[in-house]
Amino acid sequence: MTYQNYSLKQLQQIDAAHHLHPFTDHKELREAGSRIITRANGPFIYDSEGAEILDGMAGLWCVNVGYGRDELAEAAYVQMKELPYYNSFFKCSTPTPVLLSKKLAEIAPKNVSQVFYGSSGSEANDTALRLVRHYWVLEGRPEKNRIISRKMAYHGSTVAGTSLGGMDPMHKQLGGAVPNIVHVMMPYAYELALPGESDHDFGLRAAGAIEDAILEAGADKVAAFIGEPVMGAGGVKIPPASYWPEVQRICRKYDVLLMLDEVITGYGRTGEWFAAQTLGIEPDTITTAKALTSGYQPLSALLVGDRIASTLVEKGGEFNHGYTYSGHPVACAVALKNLEIIEREGLVDRVRNDTGPYFAKALQERVAGHDLVGEVRSIGLMGAIEIVKDKATKERFLPAGSAAVTVRDHAIANGMMLRATGDTMILSPPLIWTRDTIDMACERISKALDLAQADLRKR
Repeated sequence: MTYQNYSLKQLQQIDAAHHLHPFTDHKELREAGSRIITRANGPFIYDSEGAEILDGMAGLWCVNVGYGRDELAEAAYVQMKELPYYNSFFKCSTPTPVLLSKKLAEIAPKNVSQVFYGSSGSEANDTALRLVRHYWVLEGRPEKNRIISRKMAYHGSTVAGTSLGGMDPMHKQLGGAVPNIVHVMMPYAYELALPGESDHDFGLRAAGAIEDAILEAGADKVAAFIGEPVMGAGGVKIPPASYWPEVQRICRKYDVLLMLDEVITGYGRTGEWFAAQTLGIEPDTITTAKALTSGYQPLSALLVGDRIASTLVEKGGEFNHGYTYSGHPVACAVALKNLEIIEREGLVDRVRNDTGPYFAKALQERVAGHDLVGEVRSIGLMGAIEIVKDKATKERFLPAGSAAVTVRDHAIANGMMLRATGDTMILSPPLIWTRDTIDMACERISKALDLAQADLRKR
């Protein structure tokens, strides 16, 4: 029996009875009922009641080639018919992860040429943590095991991912994080810059917090720094241009490995295959997932730099880590086809040269001036809108985050899927968006802001 045999109310009742959602207040959800998304095509999703919604989040930062790609379904079908599954243990492999690894090495930043597969970004960050600490053990320096991360960073929701991340509510619920992980300030000038401090100077100060943490622990105790090139789930926080070159200089000075989390920014989001290439970062590891398959299959790829990989191979011994679905042949087949589509349609170049700049211009000209908007910012096809009560003072509405939720709800009701994170509205649309799609989005966002403003005035 298919879902068409059920009414919305019946699906909501079954959902409430049996389905625990991620990052959800389940009491609140069950009182309101889930929105049931039933189909999608191109840049649009459709719910069970037939409402068409422009997807401003590419699913969950992942559907870069848009919905309804028959080629990806066919790639999965063909692979399932030939070989639906075999593992990468027992000195075995299958063709698709072999060929995907070759492709990823071709598009990755220089000196990054090895790949370890999982099924999610959280798993990939678990792997990165394990691998970096194992690297220093192989190098005869097991005491070098501290990881420096940042406040408000998001690196997944497993025990290791939550520990690496810097979100206090997640830490509190975890009740015991992986040891030897510390968190420093995030590079978010809008809220953290001092009066009169330039973006350049703020970027150096934010990077300096990493150096302070290294010196406090002792460089001989610090294994790596991990960071998202652009902090995604924390609110699309784009660092000043001075930040990443200084971070890289600090890591090299103290022989600290540089781990990039590109689960959100990878595969074209910033106008290059990887944000490392956009921002000129030379990492030792790159965590990727999401857009690797455009979300059509669960797959992650930890890209490993030559320094770590050569030690792993030459100094050897078993790396006691891996997953049943590492290098899943069907997921890898979909990833290969997905990367082919991105390349064939020139989506990375389009973001860099056309839609990315147009997106930035449209947000500035058509959204930034609204009374509720304190700041808009973007890089490639990734943007944020800060919701404020007072533009001049940056005062926020109370309770914190409530105004952004009001904007979000009006946006969705008027055909625009946005995400609210704290007091920030975030966008990460499919890379297939055109200038016309961007215009449509700005029109719907502006309407949502107007409606939200009317509601907020009643408080």
